[in-house]
Amino acid sequence: MRDRVPHPHRWLTTAASALAFTLAGCVVAPVAPYGYDNSYGYAVPVAPPPPQVEYIGPPPAVGYVWLNGFWGWSGGRHVWNSGHWEAPRPGYHWTPHSWSHDRGGWREHGGRWDRR
Repeated sequence: MRDRVPHPHRWLTTAASALAFTLAGCVVAPVAPYGYDNSYGYAVPVAPPPPQVEYIGPPPAVGYVWLNGFWGWSGGRHVWNSGHWEAPRPGYHWTPHSWSHDRGGWREHGGRWDRR
């Protein structure tokens, strides 16, 4: 009786198939950059909560700027967006995210890099 010898590349084919099936469900979607002005044309009825306390670790490189976290509005509620370190942009300064109140309620103004 003859012994079956596995094809030398069978394990590679099996591994590649498993990887393909695993990655088939992955979706990569672009994320709006931090600082994207996500101001809404409408007001929300609820004031944002006080800022959360964040641990600010050391910068990843000398000169990096810490951009504070902020409360955004998503899905009908306030959602915390954590702060992070970002490389400075020569000729620009950071204007942080903010909320303003008027007769219609609270309006969100996204953080952004403004020219000096």
